Amino acid sequence: MAGRVVTLHPRERVDEDEGAILAIFDRLGADPGAKLVTRAVGELAMAVTVMSAQVERHELETLPRGLKRMQAMAAGVGMISLARVAEDARAVLLRGDATAFAAVWARLVRVAERSLVR
Repeated sequence: MAGRVVTLHPRERVDEDEGAILAIFDRLGADPGAKLVTRAVGELAMAVTVMSAQVERHELETLPRGLKRMQAMAAGVGMISLARVAEDARAVLLRGDATAFAAVWARLVRVAERSLVR
């Protein structure tokens, strides 16, 4: 095996709670509910983009607040995996564990891609 390089292509399983979206539709109605969910998904996508730029520039001071907001928004629209990974990223960032944060951040980006393109 010496000298052999193996490329890994991790795929994340994404857990969702359709009941959260149905509850929004029940509470607001079909059209307003769809608009709210669409807006939330757009805001989550924008948050990932903005935070990715911050991570690239090593500007992490406001990231915990953004991750907490992402967690709440994702949970609100039933994106369980995205909410959980945002919570994990915030926890390791607040602990100051740069290696763990890099790994969890990479996972967050993968989960966000799978969650937000559905």
